[in-house]
Amino acid sequence: MTQISPELFNAFPDRAGTGSLKWKRFEDTDILPMWVADMDFLSPPAVREALADRVAHGVFGYTIPPADAEAEVIRYLREQHGVSAEADHLVWLPGLVQGLNLVCRAAGQAGDGVMVNTPVYPPFLSAPVFSDRERIPVSLKEGEGGVWTFDREAMEAAVTPRTRLFLLCNPHNPVGRVFSREELEWLLDFCERHDLWICADEIHCDLILDDVKHIPFLTLGERARARTIAFYSPSKTYNQPGLACAYAVIPDPGLRAAFKNVCRGVITEVNCFGYAGCTAAYRHGEPWRRELIKVLRKNRDTIVSYLAEHHPEIRIPKIEATYLAWLDLRGWDFPHPAAHMEAHGLSLSNGIDFGGERGFLRLNFGCPPDTLREGLRRLSAALA
Repeated sequence: MTQISPELFNAFPDRAGTGSLKWKRFEDTDILPMWVADMDFLSPPAVREALADRVAHGVFGYTIPPADAEAEVIRYLREQHGVSAEADHLVWLPGLVQGLNLVCRAAGQAGDGVMVNTPVYPPFLSAPVFSDRERIPVSLKEGEGGVWTFDREAMEAAVTPRTRLFLLCNPHNPVGRVFSREELEWLLDFCERHDLWICADEIHCDLILDDVKHIPFLTLGERARARTIAFYSPSKTYNQPGLACAYAVIPDPGLRAAFKNVCRGVITEVNCFGYAGCTAAYRHGEPWRRELIKVLRKNRDTIVSYLAEHHPEIRIPKIEATYLAWLDLRGWDFPHPAAHMEAHGLSLSNGIDFGGERGFLRLNFGCPPDTLREGLRRLSAALA
């Protein structure tokens, strides 16, 4: 297995002039961006080499899914996650957000309901609205030890006869949960009782930081496979969201036909670089991913220990996965917490955008350790 130097994760890449969404917003300011879920690490060497080879070919025409990309995805799903899939189960997409909007359009009719737990990645909240569906938000509840879980009674009370779809984020963005088998089996029973499709966003499934196991929803048996559309992508793990390559895994022919029908005329081919990056990441990226997990785990622990020492009043959930920390600053009663942080040189995601309460902020710790320490210093300055 190829050795990856830990020093790769200490170097800070200069992203000026690259059109970076994360950094362009604060160009010519002293604000440190730690908001959007985009890591400040160089992508794996194998991915960069594969892209260079694709550039050297010199022809960038319309591209259908290459056989090696399909084979690597099928192998990855089987070997890494125990998910059985075939090539015709895959629907390739330019991104998860498009997938969320499409699945909302595929489930039911205009005015039907889509249930989603909050707080959650903002497109989960906008996709039902854009799709002329009723959004049914139900808050997660915080249990012992900062572990967030489904509020089962609230979900049962909120579901309606016209609810058609449940949107699941697992591992969860932003609270960092990896839901247990028992929780997911309860959710499957819930969806079966109310005849709901399940859309499982599992895009962070390779970023597990604790000694817990990610349970793909499709591995819960045939009952799950009959009503589940699962989304995956190498984009978050291998830091290549700009390559615009994701895919849905849909074993059930009826669900797959309904989903592909709403894709017609809307989704174009994934670009050739997306397929090349995906193939290289799954085929050669595992050594890089393992080093990444070490860095993210240390960064997570740095945040926990720093807040315990300097700001014990800030509460955070137990971060089992992802590179995102959900900070509870409600005790400060800032009118505009995110704006207050930016005024002191630090950009964090506003919790309101996730359907959370005012006072929550999301911090992206997918960055070199020195960058994280500077971000925490600025956090302290803002709170002072």
